[in-house]
Amino acid sequence: MIRVRGLCKNFGAFRALDELNLDVLPGQVLGLLGPNGAGKTTTVRVLTTLLAPDAGEVTVAGHSVMADPDSVRRSIGLSGQYAAVDEKLTGYENLVMVARLYGMNRKTSAARATELLDEFRLSDVAGKRSGAYSGGMRRRLDLAGAMVARPPVVVLDEPTTGLDPRGRLDTWAVISSLVGNGTTVLLTTQYLEEADQLADNIAVIDAGRVIAEGTASELKSRVGSERIDVVLVRQDSVDSAAAILGRIAGAAPEIDRQTSKVSVAAPDGHHMLVRALGDLEIAQLQVVEAALRRPTLDDVFLQLTGQRPKAAAASNTTDVASSGVGQDQEVLLS
Repeated sequence: MIRVRGLCKNFGAFRALDELNLDVLPGQVLGLLGPNGAGKTTTVRVLTTLLAPDAGEVTVAGHSVMADPDSVRRSIGLSGQYAAVDEKLTGYENLVMVARLYGMNRKTSAARATELLDEFRLSDVAGKRSGAYSGGMRRRLDLAGAMVARPPVVVLDEPTTGLDPRGRLDTWAVISSLVGNGTTVLLTTQYLEEADQLADNIAVIDAGRVIAEGTASELKSRVGSERIDVVLVRQDSVDSAAAILGRIAGAAPEIDRQTSKVSVAAPDGHHMLVRALGDLEIAQLQVVEAALRRPTLDDVFLQLTGQRPKAAAASNTTDVASSGVGQDQEVLLS
């Protein structure tokens, strides 16, 4: 449904996209992940005909973005990082306006608006000004607007940016329903748990290139089977604890000084954790909590790009208790 081959885009001397290749199969969600400046938004702009590429081949729903951009626009819905709704209009009026812009007559526009308000759980507030909506409601209204013309492909550029947890969950439910109806989705996101929950496949890009791709499980398997996380009572104990864990694991540990946490790969699982706790006790290093957990996409992102994703860094999701994939964790000591 979306095919990208050898996509290049330069801005002066800066190469934003460098021989980028992507495939999104019909009815699937591709999660596009990468650090700031990796090329995610540039890719979205090219796919949606808002930016002309310098080289490469890009087809969306069988249409070339270079040779037939009008057909591409008729085949896609786009929802950007911030909800594009007229806050002076009601939810119903917003959708009718979008439908009219697509060339639908008044009767068809009204029927489609009513249908979408029901589908996106906005019927109860259809007559209220969208400016009075919560962030999650405005986002759902924006997504509804992207679906007015029933496009086979929807591009979502960080659709839950700025939403509270409830708003994000509501938006996830809407995106899941789109895929359930056969829509193909390209999703860029800074929330790794979002890609974990929604994406059939994930492509990690950096410096304008795809550096890894696969399912969430496949990407996690690249990091290893399990990891040990240890949080120390004293921040000045972190280096000593890191030396102990590094010696046991035979690998360099990751240190988060802000949370006094040390993390390291644990190929021997529980046996390594027991040994680590024993050695830490002998060294008289006090531990707040310790956990043995499976790798998360956060670990994958760090290993591939050398940095934490923006959202994780902002919320300290390196902490055991808030790494975003709680179902994959087992807290053994707290």
